Amino acid sequence: MSHDRDREARNIDLAVRYHQAVSGGASAEEITRFLAPGMIHEELPNLLFPEGAVRDLDAMREAAERGREAMAEQRFEVRNAVAAGDQVALEVEWWGRLAVPYGPYPAGHVLRARIAAFLRVEHGRIVAQRNYDCYETTAPDSAAPDPTH
Repeated sequence: MSHDRDREARNIDLAVRYHQAVSGGASAEEITRFLAPGMIHEELPNLLFPEGAVRDLDAMREAAERGREAMAEQRFEVRNAVAAGDQVALEVEWWGRLAVPYGPYPAGHVLRARIAAFLRVEHGRIVAQRNYDCYETTAPDSAAPDPTH
């Protein structure tokens, strides 16, 4: 029983460190160390991706680089994490300040989302991730509050 709890704690730690790396602007190479070669990321339809998205490892690397260019800064704050075996569920709050215009949103606009992320870990690396991202809807011309408060 203790072995299962240790594995679950390691899996939660991996998931949290992965989100911290992305939050800190890690490069695609840095992010790759958390992910298995056959990694699949599924993002369910949301405000930014109305059709949703499915990405393999190469597409995730490309998205990470595009994100580094598009976001002036961003933060993931893990509010809750639970694990059962190789499965990890995270409740995350995210905000990001745009470095460039995106759709109707001008550079400098702050986007916010609450995220449920479900990850599967094998041999110390993430092999699958499914996100349910719930973006707050704010008018593109509204004053962006300071996300750090």
